[in-house]
Amino acid sequence: MTEKSEETVEQSAPPAGLHGSDGAIVAGGDVTGSSTQYIEAEQAFVLPPEAYAAIPDDIAADGVSNIGTSMFVGRVDELAALEEAFARPGEVVVHAVHGLGGVGKSALAAIWAARRHEKVRWWVTADTVAAIETGMASLARALQPGLAGLPAELQSERAVAWLAGHAGWLLVLDNVEDPAHIRPLLARVPGGRVLVTTRRATGWHHDATGIRLGVFHPAEAVDLFTRILTHPGPRDTDGADAVCEEVGHLALAVEQAAAYCAETGTNPRDYLDMLARWPATMFATGTEGGDSERTIARIWHLTLNRLADTPLAGSLLRILAWYAPDNIPRDLLHGLAEPPLLAAAIGRLRAYSLIADNHDGTLSVHRVLQALARTPDPDDPHRTPEAVDHARDQAAALLASSFPTDIDQPENWPRCRDLLPHTDALTRHHTPDHDTAHTARALDRAGAYRIGQGSLTPAIYAFQRALATRERVLGGDHPDTLTSRNNLAYAYRAAGDLGRAIPLFQRTLTDCKRVLGGDHPDTLTSRNNLAYAYRAAGDLGRAIPLYERTLTDCERVLGGEHPQTLASRNNLAGAYQAAGDLGRAIPLYERTLTERERVLGGDHPDTLTSRNNLAYAYRAAGDLGRAIPLYERTLTERERVLGGEHPQTLASRNNLAGAYRAAGDLGRAIPLFKRTLTDCKRVLGGEHPQTLASRNNLAGAYRAAGDLGRAIPLYERTLTDCERVLGGEHPDTLASRNSLAGAYQAAGDLGRAIPLFERTLTEQERVLGGDHPHTLTSRNNLAYAYQAAGDLGRAIPLYERSLTDCKRVLSPGHPMITVVQAHLERVRSQ
Repeated sequence: MTEKSEETVEQSAPPAGLHGSDGAIVAGGDVTGSSTQYIEAEQAFVLPPEAYAAIPDDIAADGVSNIGTSMFVGRVDELAALEEAFARPGEVVVHAVHGLGGVGKSALAAIWAARRHEKVRWWVTADTVAAIETGMASLARALQPGLAGLPAELQSERAVAWLAGHAGWLLVLDNVEDPAHIRPLLARVPGGRVLVTTRRATGWHHDATGIRLGVFHPAEAVDLFTRILTHPGPRDTDGADAVCEEVGHLALAVEQAAAYCAETGTNPRDYLDMLARWPATMFATGTEGGDSERTIARIWHLTLNRLADTPLAGSLLRILAWYAPDNIPRDLLHGLAEPPLLAAAIGRLRAYSLIADNHDGTLSVHRVLQALARTPDPDDPHRTPEAVDHARDQAAALLASSFPTDIDQPENWPRCRDLLPHTDALTRHHTPDHDTAHTARALDRAGAYRIGQGSLTPAIYAFQRALATRERVLGGDHPDTLTSRNNLAYAYRAAGDLGRAIPLFQRTLTDCKRVLGGDHPDTLTSRNNLAYAYRAAGDLGRAIPLYERTLTDCERVLGGEHPQTLASRNNLAGAYQAAGDLGRAIPLYERTLTERERVLGGDHPDTLTSRNNLAYAYRAAGDLGRAIPLYERTLTERERVLGGEHPQTLASRNNLAGAYRAAGDLGRAIPLFKRTLTDCKRVLGGEHPQTLASRNNLAGAYRAAGDLGRAIPLYERTLTDCERVLGGEHPDTLASRNSLAGAYQAAGDLGRAIPLFERTLTEQERVLGGDHPHTLTSRNNLAYAYQAAGDLGRAIPLYERSLTDCKRVLSPGHPMITVVQAHLERVRSQ
C-alpha cells in the first residue's frame, strides 16, 4: 500500500425659425379649415465661418498633444524596443503593446510618446468604436477649434482626413479591445506612427506587430512602490519588497498598494497582512481622488465580462487560480472538456492576456489574478462562492488523476516534479477542512514521491493531512484510509522516528485484520511492514517471528510462487542476516533468487534485487570470491535492464565498490565510488539520502587508503548535510557522526574523536534504543577510543557491557560478537 477621458460633444441650440402667432412653424401653401397643419421642419445649423475652413497644414511651433505622464520607473529595454520598432521611415508603422490588464501598458506608451518629437501626438481611448470617434473628434478640435460646432462624427472624419494627408504624426490608441475596431482607421492613414495598447495578445495578424509587456523586474517594482509611498514625505519602507513580490511585480497592483499605504499611513508589513486576509477587498480598494475604475479588481472584472460568451474560459481561470502561477502542465486540464472546447477557452484567455502560453506545454497565470479569482464575492458573477468552491474541487480532481500510479519508477519522476508545486499551491490556498478525497490522493502521491527523494518533512505533512482527510471523508475503516495510515507510518520510519512509526504500523495491522481479514493481501503487507519497523529498531526478537508468520501465511494464502510470497521470503532472509544468522540467511536468499528467476524471469527488477542481496550476504560471510562476481553481474544486468542512471543501478555500483574495498582493491574501489557519487548528484540531487550515503562511502574509501586529508573534510561535509537535510537524530545522521569520529581517531585526534563518539552513543541509545545494532557498534567504538587514549578504566567495563549485550541481542556467531570479544581480551592483556 503506497501510495482603465471620454469627451462629450455638445450640440448647438436649434436655430430660430418662422413662427405663427401660436408659435407653430408655418409651412408654405394653403391652410384649409380651422385646423392647422403642422409640418416638421428640417433642422438647420448656423456655423461660424471657421468651421468650413480646412485644418491648416502648419501646426503651431509647440505642436499639438494631449499626452501627459505620471510617475514612471524602469522599462529601459521595452522603451528601446519601441524606438527600434518605430525607426522605419515612410509608411505607417503600427505596433501593439499587449499584456495583462494592469501590467503598465498605458504608462509605457505615455512615457514613450511624451518623449517623441512628432508635432502631432494624440492619445485616443480606444476600447469602443464610439470612444475612438470621440478621441478623433477631440483631435480635430485641437487642430481646428472652429470645428467644435460640427457633429462628432464629422469632427472625427475631418481628423482622419488630415492624418491621411500628412505624415510625421503619432497616434496612441489605448486599450483596444478588438482589432476590428481600429482597422477602418488604420486603412485610411498611410503615413505616420500608431502605437496600440491592448490586452489582446492574439487576433492582430497583419494589423500590427507586437511587443508583449511583462511585469516589472523586482528592483523596478520596489523603486515605484518606494517613490509613491515616500512622495508625501519620509515613510517606513520595510517590507516594500515583500509586498511587490506578493503582488507579482504587477505595475497597477504595486501602484495601488503603495498609494493605499501612503494615504492611510499603513506600513508595508501591515498591508501584506491585510492582503493575505482580505485579498478581494484590498484589490478593489482605490484611494481618495483616485480613479475608481483603475483598480485590479475592476479591470479584471471588465475583462472577464468580455468572455461571458465563453463560460468555460471563466471556469478554467478559476481552476488555474488554485495552482502555482507558473509552469502549469496544459495536459493537466485534459478531461475538463472536449479538446476543441478546451482549446477555444484557452485561446480566449490567451487573447486577453489572462494567461500565457509558455510554448513548452505549460501555461502561466499572474498570481494577483489567481488570488482574485479564488476569492469568493457574492456580488461578482465571476467569483460566486459556489463557483470558487467548485473550481477548487475540480483542481484537486485534475491533480489526483494526473499523478502516476507507480511513483518508484524514475521515468515517472519528471511528471511528479511537474505536479508537485501545484499540489503544494492547492493545499496552501485553502484550509484542510475543504480537502476532498481527490485532495487526499494528490497529497498521498506527492508524499510518496518526496519520500523517495529524501524530502521527509514535507512528505510527513502530506501524509498526515491525507490521512486526516480520508478519516473525515471516507471513515477510519475505508481501505484508502488504511493505506494512508500505513504510508504515514512508513514516512515516520524513513525519518527514523520509530517511536511514532511502530504504534501506527501496529494500529494499521489491527485495523486491517478487523476490516479486511487476517488473510487479505493488504493485511499480510501490513504485517510485513510492522516486522520491518521492528527490524529497523533493532528488535529482531519481534521482527523475525513476525516475518516467519507472514511468510507462512503468504505461502498458504497466495501460494509459494506468488510475488508477495517471494518478497516475504527475501525479507525474512534479511532479518536473519541482520541477526548474524548467515547459516539461515544465505540458503533462503539462494532459494528466493532461484524461484524469482523461474517465476519472474532473470531480468525482473525483483530478481535483480535478490541477486544483489545474496551477494551482500556472501560479503558479510567473508566470501568475496562469490560476492564480487555476483555484484558485477548484478550491476551489468541493471545497467542493461534499468539503465545506467536508475537508483538501483547506482546502488549496485556503490555495492560493488564496497566489495572491492572489502577485498583491499582500492585501485578499483575509489574510482567506482567517485563515479557513483557524481552520478548520484546528477541524477538524484546533492541532498538525496542516497547521494549522502555515497559521499560517506567515498570518504570511507579514502580513509581505508590512508588519505585522511581527503576523507575527513568529506566526512565533515556529509555530516553537515545529513543534519540539515535529514535532521540531527536520523539514523543516517547518527551513522555519519560515528564515521567522522572514527576518522578523527584514525588521524590521532582523540580530543575530537571521543566527545563525538560519546555524543553519538548517547543519541543512539535515546533514539534507537540500547539494543539496536547501531548502538552496539557505537558502544564498541567508544570503548576502542578509550583504549587508544590509554583510559582502560573506562574501556574495559564498556567492552564487557558491549559483549554481554551483543550475546543477548545477536545470534550466536555474529561477527560483532567476535570483534568485541577480541577487543576485550586484548585490552585485558594490556
